[in-house]
Amino acid sequence: MSLSDLPTGPTTALAEPVERVRSLWVTGVVLVNVGINAAFFGPIQVLLGQQAIQFNEGQKEAILALVTGCGAAVSLVANPLFGAFSDRTTSRFGRRVPWVLFGAVLGAAALVALAGAPNVAVMAILWCLVQAGCNGAYAALTAAIPDRVPVPQRGTVGGLAAMGQTAGILAGAVIASAVSGNFALGYVVCAAALLAGVVLYLFKNDDVPLPAETRPQFRLGAFVSGFWISPIRYPDFAWAWLTRLLVNIGNHMVTLYLLFFLKDAVHLEESQGIKPEFGVLILTGLYAVMVIITSVVGGAMSDRMGKRKPLVIVSSLVISIAALILGFEPTWAGAVAGAMVLGIGFGAYLAVDFALITQVLPTALDRGRDLGVINVANSLPEVIAPLIAYPFVAFWGGYVALYAAAAVIGLLGAVFVVRIKGVA
Repeated sequence: MSLSDLPTGPTTALAEPVERVRSLWVTGVVLVNVGINAAFFGPIQVLLGQQAIQFNEGQKEAILALVTGCGAAVSLVANPLFGAFSDRTTSRFGRRVPWVLFGAVLGAAALVALAGAPNVAVMAILWCLVQAGCNGAYAALTAAIPDRVPVPQRGTVGGLAAMGQTAGILAGAVIASAVSGNFALGYVVCAAALLAGVVLYLFKNDDVPLPAETRPQFRLGAFVSGFWISPIRYPDFAWAWLTRLLVNIGNHMVTLYLLFFLKDAVHLEESQGIKPEFGVLILTGLYAVMVIITSVVGGAMSDRMGKRKPLVIVSSLVISIAALILGFEPTWAGAVAGAMVLGIGFGAYLAVDFALITQVLPTALDRGRDLGVINVANSLPEVIAPLIAYPFVAFWGGYVALYAAAAVIGLLGAVFVVRIKGVA
């Protein structure tokens, strides 16, 4: 289905959209995703570690764990909170645009300040501000998709957004490598990428203002309690949240110990003459390429089919197969195959599951808040996966057991998708 095939009609802030979105708008969404993820992953992959070494090389692991842990905690709160703020915004520029701009400016300013952080405490505070800003912008942008994109187009747009996320991760890695150890310069370049990424969207956003009389009166108790979305009242939303949590836990378990897997199980340097660190880079690149391809293809395919659940189930199964390949074929060839299969499955999953989730949101008024709650299922696995993975590696059978467990968790995600009744 092409964009011109979609129905057209009036769009208001709280109406289900029927008017097709322009390719320029979609490009803006993709670029914001590129900028946000470059600003996230350049520091996470390299720059924060380099800065930790500057402060205290002997304690670099502890410093990095402290800083990233604080940032992860902030992201769990910031995403739904800023999403809820954007839901209630009555700016003449629309509900989402002010928060995309605010988040990008806050994140960029904190990145620039991070370059000159005098100690670990300030470093941690500034990284938390980066997380708050980027999550605020991401929450608003994510909510703009169901605001503006009609259901028959959401798989395609979701796939392109996922492509932008993965391209941003690669851009962050390129930035971190290009600055050759100058982490201060790297932070500044990441800040510039974040700001540059939002420019097109800010000027070509088509955001629809929310009339002030439509916004409900603010009551703190109701605002706070609104973040609990009853699984009894909204079971489809609950099952969608749970399946995303499980699939992301499985994916994180597969990638968490990849460096150690290549070193201790594959014996990569001894068998292939390739340093494990470079092996991780190769596998990450192959994985990213597959994610980019299948996110676009999978999203468009689900739009043509008019169905989401079958592709979510298949992609979850593919992720589980990737885990089993790694567990039972601990060779370089097995690692390459596993990384590519994982990318194929996860790319399709990202695109199609996002489209599915937008179709089970409880209310149009709270799309930003509710998608922020969904996004907790993206961040929480960063905390849960290491707690599950470590005992398997250390005590319960090593990498075979770890990857088998990851496969089972991914399969549970596929099984529970069937419980969603309101989406085909």
